[in-house]
Amino acid sequence: MSSSSKMNKTTQITATYTNSNSTSDPSSSSPSSTTPFTLSTPLTLPDSDSSTHKTSYLNTLREAVSTLQERINSELTTRMEEEAREVAAASAAVKGASVSAVDEVAEEENYGEEVVEDEE
Repeated sequence: MSSSSKMNKTTQITATYTNSNSTSDPSSSSPSSTTPFTLSTPLTLPDSDSSTHKTSYLNTLREAVSTLQERINSELTTRMEEEAREVAAASAAVKGASVSAVDEVAEEENYGEEVVEDEE
């Protein structure tokens, strides 16, 4: 044990992601996109009520929240890319064609729009 008279209190900042589709039909969506995940980071609480300690704590809190947000965004991006690959593979299997990459530029341009394909 330490002979220090001050003990830094620590806590955890925790973010849990749950997909609202996770309770629906599991065969209709990717398992990776419906699996909840939890991320946490430790946070040291201020030693006293002084404004210097509180300011330092708030700066640390802001950095911790930003770090968690980056980690969450990274995880969700990975899951979206995996799901896009799975959809492309399933689509290719249904059509009997080889697996092709999803045209992300076209997907981005047409986001939220109904796409009508030309019939030739």
